[in-house]
Amino acid sequence: MTKGKRGLDYIEYMQPLFVSPGGPASLQTEGVGAEDRADANALDAYSKAVVSASEMVTPSVVKIDVRKTGDDGGNKRGRQDAGSGSGMIFTPDGLILTNSHVIHGARHIEVTLLDGRQYKAYAIGDDPSTDVGLIRIEAPDLGMVRFGDSQGLRVGQLVIAVGNPFGFQCTVTAGVISALGRTLRSQSGQLMDNIIQTDAALNPGNSGGPLVNARGEVVGVNTATILPAQGICFALAVNTAKLVIVELLKDGKVRRSYLGIGGQTVPLHRRIVRYYDLNIENGVFVTSVAKDSPASHSGILEGDMLIEFNGNPITGIDSLQKYLSAELVGKKSTITILRRYTEKIELEIVPQEKIESAD
Repeated sequence: MTKGKRGLDYIEYMQPLFVSPGGPASLQTEGVGAEDRADANALDAYSKAVVSASEMVTPSVVKIDVRKTGDDGGNKRGRQDAGSGSGMIFTPDGLILTNSHVIHGARHIEVTLLDGRQYKAYAIGDDPSTDVGLIRIEAPDLGMVRFGDSQGLRVGQLVIAVGNPFGFQCTVTAGVISALGRTLRSQSGQLMDNIIQTDAALNPGNSGGPLVNARGEVVGVNTATILPAQGICFALAVNTAKLVIVELLKDGKVRRSYLGIGGQTVPLHRRIVRYYDLNIENGVFVTSVAKDSPASHSGILEGDMLIEFNGNPITGIDSLQKYLSAELVGKKSTITILRRYTEKIELEIVPQEKIESAD
């Protein structure tokens, strides 16, 4: 009994040490447990979303291996450059969406499915200006991704990237949408709009793979990373990719118009802006005019400043590129220039179709 009493005395002695200003230790323990359970439930929901989306999309993600013939310093046979990337099957007859820079100029394309099957692929077409490429394989029992709607995305939304970084097939990474509506320069020099920024880790080999939401719907096509940085990755919005796919299936390319000038964005002096009552602060200074081009036929000269196209303000090279759509090929348009800053002239110009380089 004495021993038991000592035990009770010890407990009574130690009890104050377990009591905080908020109340008895038992109550504090219950509170922490509730928070832990809430955190665990949230983490479990996050895990379930990633697992569910991954299981839906990975059977449709493929590894793409390509061989390209490059210049070998005068060697007639040239050298064989090998590369790899990712893609996603989106039709039952084997159409695969990927990046243009993955397949552009490829002499041989091979696709490896998740189950290990390998097939030779055929290029349908690609668009370097948006970095969208399209290939096809002939194979049975193909899984397909589902395209979502990138218009409704929100910053902070969960996204999952699937691809083959450094050849590690069907690697899954997860993150959030860091920003929307970014612009990014494609390898062709064209400015790509409607770019999604994400911190879902991407590496070489992820190019062309899907960026999906928690429902397993493709909302973007993984495109690029900034190599010195961490957590800054980019994907082309799927709504843009859908439009390009239609053009590639129809013509094998995306038609655009061009004027035939070389130029640079330069600021306009305030006195010039006020004198001509302009609503812009920059224009495009013409540094060169291609021979026998729409610009040369219209009378544009080196040194002219382009300020309007079809009544729309030209605020720089990128804004001018946006106006040069396929619908303008062969159609009369107007371009307004400042010549030597002493004349404001409106010229008639007929844009021609831009021919993408084959290399």
